[in-house]
Amino acid sequence: MPRLIDPVIAPGSLSNGPQPTLVVDDRSLLRPWTLDDIPVVVAAYGDAEIQRWIPYSFDAQEAERVIGRWTATWQNETGACWAIAQESDNVAFGRFAFQTIDFIGGSAEIAYWLLPQFRAKGYASLAVTVICDWAFGQLGLHRVQLIHSVHNVASCRVAQGAGFDLEGTLRSECQYQDGWHDTHLHARVRE
Repeated sequence: MPRLIDPVIAPGSLSNGPQPTLVVDDRSLLRPWTLDDIPVVVAAYGDAEIQRWIPYSFDAQEAERVIGRWTATWQNETGACWAIAQESDNVAFGRFAFQTIDFIGGSAEIAYWLLPQFRAKGYASLAVTVICDWAFGQLGLHRVQLIHSVHNVASCRVAQGAGFDLEGTLRSECQYQDGWHDTHLHARVRE
């Protein structure tokens, strides 16, 4: 059956070129993941606060496979994962990713984490803003959404700081270690 509306984003828009490095500010940048980042992934997924919202834990071998999957999302056009790294030494301290990208509808869902010592310093809202600006301006996305547990107050602040509007509450939408949580749905739409 023929589709009557063209996809918002043409197939090949990601895989036909390299994943870009994006400048966040004079302290940090967003870059593709490398195997040098294995210790960061192991440390992050061993952090109690990250495990509270993302129920995974990885040893070095598992982290290597995960980084491989994250880097493959660009070529597979199923997502896009960046490491946020310090400009001074290129050492990663967080992850920002489009968990999903819908080329037909022109939308994506963003997710992120930061190592503890980098939280509450403005990095998350800045990085989400930079990725959205790139996605709207370069990739051609129409909508980016962000979903988090209603109990994750820090993520709510990140969404607001990055210009996302709160669209509503999804009841019992996501399961965490302590049970089912309602989630907030935030979104930005290309102006």
